[in-house]
Amino acid sequence: IPTQEPQTVHAAKQVSAMIEKFGRLNGPVVHAQSFPGRDSIATLSAHLKFVHDHHRKLSRVALSTESVAAHIAEIFATHFIAAEITIFSHDELEQSTQRVIDGTKKNQPDHSHP
Repeated sequence: IPTQEPQTVHAAKQVSAMIEKFGRLNGPVVHAQSFPGRDSIATLSAHLKFVHDHHRKLSRVALSTESVAAHIAEIFATHFIAAEITIFSHDELEQSTQRVIDGTKKNQPDHSHP
């Protein structure tokens, strides 16, 4: 999901079409070092609006960011949405993506190899 409000709105429309076609998605990964400047509140609001509008069709949301706003958003969003929210550092994009794909929890040991 992009990190600027107009891009987020555009991406939300595309994802909405996918949900309509497939019925459900694992969820979005928001990857942003931060939500800079005056756009930060608008962009974060756009992300939260998307999740709120689709939360019953999303299993998980991963935020890969250094932004304090993500932690604030998580606190508020958990009261209003059904999707599980996990926050990762900005450099943990691979882990955040894996979380959305298969539900692998943060710092979960890998038991697939003996």
